[in-house]
Amino acid sequence: MWLVLIVEDDPRMRDFFAASVSRSGELALAGSLGTLAEARAWLDDPAHVVDVLLVDLGLPDGSGLDVIRHAVRLHPACEPLVISMFGDEDNVLASIEAGALGYIHKDSTPDDIASAILEMKSGASPISPMIARRVLSKYMSLRDGRGAAAASPPEPPPVASVAAAAPRPVLSTREHEVLELIARGFSYADIARLQSVSVHTVQTHIKNLYRKLAVRSRGEAVFEATQLGLLARPA
Repeated sequence: MWLVLIVEDDPRMRDFFAASVSRSGELALAGSLGTLAEARAWLDDPAHVVDVLLVDLGLPDGSGLDVIRHAVRLHPACEPLVISMFGDEDNVLASIEAGALGYIHKDSTPDDIASAILEMKSGASPISPMIARRVLSKYMSLRDGRGAAAASPPEPPPVASVAAAAPRPVLSTREHEVLELIARGFSYADIARLQSVSVHTVQTHIKNLYRKLAVRSRGEAVFEATQLGLLARPA
């Protein structure tokens, strides 16, 4: 039974999240709060335990980023999942750096938020397709910017390319299909239905993907696979 703390200032969204959590037999509502101050006070109480933090970034008295940092510091086992209207790259990257393992835009909030939470507890990193594209574009922009800013060194003698030194991972046909569906933002359950297999089988494919790509999350898998040419770069 995973204990979920909700920090959301909109009462209707807070009730919606709480109802979804309460309907799941694998989740229990630890608390439902609306401000940064309330969240800090709740997290400071040594009697409280939390496994999942469901948090919005736009709180009336501060940022959800502070809640994430506070939760991760006091409750190291807590896994934060952001659900927010802020979909820009800077907020997404800041959330990941603060400790968030997933980021869902409110415009694409799943009907059953409990499924997204359980996916995260199974090792996935739930992320809206729109957010995934923006993060990937941001990483590419940062990489290209670093390359342009670097001084051009003297032309070196011919050497084997990095790609030649580190060949692309060999994925099975099914693993590549799952990878493409991950990049498009499908959940484990959606992928299982589309592939006509069990969720357990999908999880096995994803674990193999993560191992071959040397990554630990959905966002990292999409980024690394794009870098290696296993996925088409976003337009």
